[in-house]
Amino acid sequence: MTIPFGVFVPQGWRLDLVDISDPVEKYEAMTRVARVAEETGFDSIWLYDHVLTVPTIELETTFECWMSTAGLSRDTERIKVGQMVTCNGYRNPALLAKMASTVDVMSHGRLLCGLGAGWYEAEWRAYGYGFPPLRDRMQAFAEACEIVHRMWTEDRVTFHGRHYSIDDAINEPHGPAGAHPRLWIGGSGERVTLRLVARWGDACNVGGEPDVVRQKFNVLRQHCEAVGRSYDEIVRSSTVMVYPLEPGEDPEKATAPVRGERSHEEFARSVVVGTSEQIVERLQHQVDAGVNYVIIYLPGAAYDDTRLRQLAAEVMPHVTG
Repeated sequence: MTIPFGVFVPQGWRLDLVDISDPVEKYEAMTRVARVAEETGFDSIWLYDHVLTVPTIELETTFECWMSTAGLSRDTERIKVGQMVTCNGYRNPALLAKMASTVDVMSHGRLLCGLGAGWYEAEWRAYGYGFPPLRDRMQAFAEACEIVHRMWTEDRVTFHGRHYSIDDAINEPHGPAGAHPRLWIGGSGERVTLRLVARWGDACNVGGEPDVVRQKFNVLRQHCEAVGRSYDEIVRSSTVMVYPLEPGEDPEKATAPVRGERSHEEFARSVVVGTSEQIVERLQHQVDAGVNYVIIYLPGAAYDDTRLRQLAAEVMPHVTG
């Protein structure tokens, strides 16, 4: 059985729209990638929830995550739309639940709602959120997961915690036809985050080498057993950066347009560069470790969809679990 695939659209955060000058055309490039992904059989498209660029902070376009989620939900017809992941510190969780339900209705039930504790300190401080200690961010995140889930599943919600307090909050509609968005919880902390996945999440996202992924999923299974939850009902995703090559193509020359000032060796430390067969092999290792959903980031997708189509035709059909 083949594994479903998602792909990030070029949003600007990774400086992946800098070669397009017109901001309208930058957005249209993001939409074009979304539509190609939909056309070629990807299950989902994804956005980052960031507003300052990486690896360096530049005066460049980065489209806001939830506004873009809403726009792409109407620019596409069938493909799911998600965030990897919404930073909990940037929005009140009760409001986030309402936003998500609204977009879920707009998209006719295609929203995947990703949520995480947040980590990008420069961004937090630049936009006036401070940067609470990790312990406080994780406590707030735990409260937020409960609030979001309850806002989607209960008629009226009252919650009084250390970080958030809501009184008789109503979220109507929960989603189309009485359903609600699926909650994807980002992060792989074994004591807190994976316990939150077992309690509140429909899906998780765990990165790392296969041995690390396997260990994290073993911990998740234990947390599921502790709360009486079926481990198998949780989607277990992993995000991988890839750059496919045609047979015989020179890796250094092929990656030159997308790696900026980085050497090929530096680029290849974070991006899987290889033929379709080599990429299939790498991804299959992740699946064998327990991954059942793969999310791809493809450098250069804004400018040329050839390699995106190559992934759809030559990689996706051959990764099985």
